[in-house]
Amino acid sequence: MSVLAYSENHDLAEEIFTGALELASQLGSEVLSVHLDELGSIQINGKLVLLKSDRPLSDRPELTTTALSKFALERKPSVILIGATRLGRQIASQIAVRMKIGALSEVRSLRIEDKKLTGIRAVYAGKFSAKVAAPLPCIATVPAGAYEKKTGAPTSVETISVDGMSEKTVHVDTKPKTKGSIDIKAASIIISAGRGFKKKEDLVMLEQLAKTMGGAVGCSRPISSDLGWLGEEHHIGLTGAYVHPKLYVAVGISGQLQHIAGIKDTKIIVAINKDKQAPIFQVADYGIVGDLYEVIPAILKHLA
Repeated sequence: MSVLAYSENHDLAEEIFTGALELASQLGSEVLSVHLDELGSIQINGKLVLLKSDRPLSDRPELTTTALSKFALERKPSVILIGATRLGRQIASQIAVRMKIGALSEVRSLRIEDKKLTGIRAVYAGKFSAKVAAPLPCIATVPAGAYEKKTGAPTSVETISVDGMSEKTVHVDTKPKTKGSIDIKAASIIISAGRGFKKKEDLVMLEQLAKTMGGAVGCSRPISSDLGWLGEEHHIGLTGAYVHPKLYVAVGISGQLQHIAGIKDTKIIVAINKDKQAPIFQVADYGIVGDLYEVIPAILKHLA
């Protein structure tokens, strides 16, 4: 028996390894952490398996899926944990089909109960939590922030070459994302932008406020996914990052359930919105009803 953990995201891979360790202790089994060789060695206290290829694997989900499925069929893990990234969700669903096993999506607080894997996932846009389960063996996707990192030196390293495995898709080009200098999930202060901003250039005000307060810049889904004003790594909400800062300032964010789901563990929420009926005020600890184009300059002037 074993627990297999994988994510193409370096930080998330180290997080879900912690979850794998907890499950392995309940099963009395070992943990196998699978990682892409081109991303560098992951820091874990366990067995490390590197997938190696003459070409980058991070943009080739089909080949990565084939390699992971082949490896899992040989090792027969009781549980497979996959990081809940866009790529990870694709890989997890395909592995579940190929191996004919059950799957849990976006789950936290994983446990082994009565030969089943159980977990907690958000439902109804994060308004409620549901306990879900699947019989072993099974696969589960785990979102960022579900576990703390437990890093160290690998006890052993095994390298598997995936060259020669067939794939039907052709990789044409890669355009890397521009990543922020601060990890949004680790930030203790987050200043977030919503549709209250009229144009992309106006986000300079928000970035200046975040810099002044020593915080990170976040946003609601429309700003990143619909308008493309910020990268997806800034997106906070049900389909983005779950954060738990000491202070969260929502600027021009209406506060729909999808967004609230990502900030529900925040210690203090401050809302700035000109609509006094905005749902964000129902969850905010402090609220400012006013035009962000007047409020932010006033705050900056006070902090100067």
